[in-house]
Amino acid sequence: MSTTVIVNKFTNGILDPSCEMLGPLESGGRMIVHTAPGCWGPMLTPKLRGGHEVTVPVFVQGAKPGDAVAITIESIVVTSDATSSGTDAAVDGRFTSDPFVAAKCANCGQEYPESEIQGTGIQAIVCKNCKSPVCAFEMPNGYTMVFDRERNIGITVSEQGAAAIASNARDMMQLPQNSVQNPVALLSRSDLQGTVSRLRPFIGQLGTTPSITFPDSHNAGDFGQFLIGASHGYAISEEDLTHRTDGHMDINKVRQGATVICPVKVDGAGVYVGDVHAMQGEGEIAGHTCDVSAICVLRIDLVKNMPIKGPIILPAADDIPYLAKPLTTEEIKRAETLAKAHNTNIEHSLPISFVGTGANLNNAIESGLNRASNLLDMSVDEVKNRVTISGAIEIGRAPGVVIITFRVPLIFIKNKQFEQILKLSY
Repeated sequence: MSTTVIVNKFTNGILDPSCEMLGPLESGGRMIVHTAPGCWGPMLTPKLRGGHEVTVPVFVQGAKPGDAVAITIESIVVTSDATSSGTDAAVDGRFTSDPFVAAKCANCGQEYPESEIQGTGIQAIVCKNCKSPVCAFEMPNGYTMVFDRERNIGITVSEQGAAAIASNARDMMQLPQNSVQNPVALLSRSDLQGTVSRLRPFIGQLGTTPSITFPDSHNAGDFGQFLIGASHGYAISEEDLTHRTDGHMDINKVRQGATVICPVKVDGAGVYVGDVHAMQGEGEIAGHTCDVSAICVLRIDLVKNMPIKGPIILPAADDIPYLAKPLTTEEIKRAETLAKAHNTNIEHSLPISFVGTGANLNNAIESGLNRASNLLDMSVDEVKNRVTISGAIEIGRAPGVVIITFRVPLIFIKNKQFEQILKLSY
């Protein structure tokens, strides 16, 4: 058993509860990970089977189904010098049922074919067997972005700049040694030029291993819909979706300073991480953003007897919606004076963000409200009222990930260890 586990291995895109885990890691220990970019790189690598390239999971000593693990993000350091992204469109004939999960070569019919790179541009990624272009996706509108040394600012580059980066794509993206993805920067896209953005890195995939096999990008209530009745080997039933752990959130609050409480559905929890984004506006409305390599340091604490359905986030202070922010000392004084005048006692409360996922945003909201209701033993109607006057609902990812945040009275927190983590966070 170790107090630190350094992770440098990646899955082939599949989260499998029977796979070997690294560790064991004792509660209170740390994972140190150099993550591989998510989304586009794996999407351009047909032998990968999940749409991402996440880390091999880590076994947390003592974790059992019905427990939870609190993952505190101590630091995220972007290591990529450049990246590329854009909107996507699937290419007919180059996949079975789902282009993220079951790529195939349209020419020779090979499933999950090995690929090789012959030059730059999307047509340069070819089937190793028959040398035909093999990517299951194309990029209708795309860009290449470089970052300053301090990783504060990024700017999209010209056609010439994109071409120079494409010719050295793997090094410019600083892909980890064991990453097998084809780097997206080799596409040499420059539809946006001179667009400036601030970096605010966060982790798109952070969670625990589901209790049945899932492709990593589909470990969520929205993307998981594509597995229902699919014609590839990872098809599931609608009921099987309850085995997910919603590790694929793409919520920009999952950044340095936040703590994510994740459900444990297999022995050892199986904590995994990947898909760091350099920045993202609410909703990830283009479907993709600037995926980067990054070094992440995560503290893992086991929370016994906390049976939750999906992730809970304790955001960094700057990310808490205005109405949900903890009350200041001055606000509490004013509230106490007002309460005394009306023969009332004020509640002692702190903010909690509940993640909800579903086929669409309405389903995701319903999921999040029910998760809050179940954990707190509070009616859904009361949750709705509290969210309305002391919280907010925000979009994590379209089509179906939301964050439901509100100030929760501490008397509703039954798990004393979770209550302690909550108090330490604020």
